[in-house]
Amino acid sequence: MSTPASFPAIRPPAVGFWQAFRFWLKLGFISFGGPAGQIAIMHTELVEKRRWIGEQRYLHALNYCMLLPGPEAQQLATYIGWLMHGTWGGITAGALFVLPSMFILMGLSWVYLAFGQVPAVAAVLYGIKPAVTAIVAFAAWRIGSRTLRNWLLRGLAAVAFLALFALQLPFPLIIAGAALAGAVGGRLVPALFAAGGGHGGAAQSHGAALIADDGPIPAHARFRWQGLMKVVVTGLILWGGSLGFLASRYGWDGALTQMSWFFTKAAWLTFGGAYAVLPYVYQGAVEHYHWLTPHQMIDGLALGETTPGPLIMVVTYVGFVAGWGSALFGPDHLILAGVAAAAIVTWFTFLPSLLLILAGGPLVESTHGNLRITAPLVGITAAVVGVIVNLAVFFGWHVFWPEGFGGRFDAASALIAAIALLALIRYKTGVIPVIAGCGAAGLLIFFIKAWLDQAGVPS
Repeated sequence: MSTPASFPAIRPPAVGFWQAFRFWLKLGFISFGGPAGQIAIMHTELVEKRRWIGEQRYLHALNYCMLLPGPEAQQLATYIGWLMHGTWGGITAGALFVLPSMFILMGLSWVYLAFGQVPAVAAVLYGIKPAVTAIVAFAAWRIGSRTLRNWLLRGLAAVAFLALFALQLPFPLIIAGAALAGAVGGRLVPALFAAGGGHGGAAQSHGAALIADDGPIPAHARFRWQGLMKVVVTGLILWGGSLGFLASRYGWDGALTQMSWFFTKAAWLTFGGAYAVLPYVYQGAVEHYHWLTPHQMIDGLALGETTPGPLIMVVTYVGFVAGWGSALFGPDHLILAGVAAAAIVTWFTFLPSLLLILAGGPLVESTHGNLRITAPLVGITAAVVGVIVNLAVFFGWHVFWPEGFGGRFDAASALIAAIALLALIRYKTGVIPVIAGCGAAGLLIFFIKAWLDQAGVPS
């Protein structure tokens, strides 16, 4: 392929490990906008500006990450880091993608628990909650419009919604059923379960890249059975050793042990992104273990939307609130309990994502485009849309009817949500400006009510 004159024909110089380290650290602080925004940022920085990786190599890696459970943007960073600098490059890129967000969320969780009842803070959260409802509804619309390409997939989405909303079936059962439907459908009507058209144009070029589209596979990225077994055994030791230590120290029924086991399971169910697994996290953290209240869960998603990193980082908040609320180390060490639980939850949530990239990277070519593998995942993706719609309905229920359906309807919250949804769909406004604007609206409503009360006017 000839390179256009406007694009450089000379490959950029080799990138050292510490030069890449500085970029991954920067990315961890600027990766706002959810997976779509994060993937776009990496494409701009790595493909267009720095030319560290070619367009097709980037898209090939992205397509692989889209097939896996876990946050695809974080896995994509891990994959590119591994491709450039081997195992330690992948670990560095994946870890730095989430660590800044983890520490920021720990700080915000502490502020929320220590000062969340302060009127001004509560007013901001009042405005952010309907924004979260709108953001989840927008996610369902965006993913559905892209993935529900035929009547059968739309039917799967509707069945998944009814299974959660009306029948209240467990989330893993719904995912398993969707995968089975995809596997059977892939054999009977393969055209309806063929994977979509990818994430970009095939002919696009931005000049000669360090890891070129037609370049050789780096030596460390070639498949070797001993390399695969090394990753698998190391992963089992890291996971089993961590879980075993917590079980021996606190018992199997201890809060930290149960968090570790629960979020390990959650990590393997994140097909379709964070919005897909949030109902499962809600079922476990709120309904089963009672680590959080429903309103705390909504507030946590609002905080997660305002920080960099993948949205599944909301589990850090869940862990912090659970550790604080359980007073794991006594009433005098609530912050320590929150930090410990948040760190443990984050470790067990992201460890599988890291291992999947390091183990599966060399096998990407053999799995790409295989309908037997992609059809079940297409079925899962369809069900995910229904799951997200259920989540939006759940949030709307608690936000618009804070006292239950028999209580008052909060018209102000509904208006904020409607404006936020219009801004997201019609005007393509980013998530952060929507969150900020809705928080400001909540604060404005608080001051208006205070002024009306002071003036003796009923509000």
